[in-house]
Amino acid sequence: MLSTFNWKKWGSVLASGALVLSLAACGGSSSSSEADDNNKEKVAYPEKPFTINAPSGAGGGLDTTARSLTKVLADTGLVTQAITVENKPGGGQAVGIADFMNQDSKDPYRLYLPSVPLIINNLKKEGNSPYSYKDLTPLAQLTKDYGAIVVPADSKYKDLQSLFEDLKSNPDSLSLAGGSAPGSQDHLVAMLPAVKAGVDATKIKFISYDGGGEAMTALIGGHAEVLATDISGTGEYLKAGKIRVLGVSSPERLTGIFADIPTYKEAGIDAEFTIWRGLFGPKEMPDYAVDFWDETLTEMTQTPEWETALETNGWENGYKNSEEFAGFLAEQEILIQEILESLNMQK
Repeated sequence: MLSTFNWKKWGSVLASGALVLSLAACGGSSSSSEADDNNKEKVAYPEKPFTINAPSGAGGGLDTTARSLTKVLADTGLVTQAITVENKPGGGQAVGIADFMNQDSKDPYRLYLPSVPLIINNLKKEGNSPYSYKDLTPLAQLTKDYGAIVVPADSKYKDLQSLFEDLKSNPDSLSLAGGSAPGSQDHLVAMLPAVKAGVDATKIKFISYDGGGEAMTALIGGHAEVLATDISGTGEYLKAGKIRVLGVSSPERLTGIFADIPTYKEAGIDAEFTIWRGLFGPKEMPDYAVDFWDETLTEMTQTPEWETALETNGWENGYKNSEEFAGFLAEQEILIQEILESLNMQK
């Protein structure tokens, strides 16, 4: 009887164990299936055409960047799906971001390519956008440019120190031109070093023009004494001997035709300002899509095709991946907030 009892007991235990193993196997099969589905989803992306929202008119800097990006991705075969660029100009990029935010926040086939005004428009008192970079998924910084302070070739000013000395004693004695509204990118390019140099920047006369080209024409035509703009837009005028660039907002001297231009720091002004252009996805973009663009854009920026695009357009390779770009944006938001506060233009 004892032997029979033991066999019955162990038979029951073995049966129970088999049941547990069976259930575990079922559970494992389900988990494995889910994992396989996720992997298939990752492998399948991308499988549809993309759309890039460029918040500028055709031929503008953001439009040119978006179309250069599209061409290089196609030419290198890194993206085989079609990529369409849609221009959404207006409101200093505010129209473009509003359009982008009013669509599916999870769609990984929608991309947005803005620049610094994404941050400025959200922070300034008279800003025209309720959205910031935090409402998007940063994917990559693509290019970088720097601010420049420019005077006519025959100006009495040969350096930043002499210019800011005059502005400190009489800040409204000179007219400063820029290709954007007060509190926007061109304005801040000049206001940052002015504030750091001890100038009462709120009293500087800023004349806003519709674009950097018009502002440069005004400077050369004698309608303004100083111009704040991006350094990449000064090359042809510098070569023609029509202007003098007093300083650039880069951390170190640039190369080529800009090699002789001192940085703000060299002029004794502790200030830097990077003008970036970057790529974003919607706020709830899936991780697999972010990973795809991290890998793809890292590879793209190392190709000769991208180097050619940079050289052709006078851009610098400012590539940062998604994590690096997000960190940089947080730092720049703090800097821009400080400048706006010094101008009493913050929200």
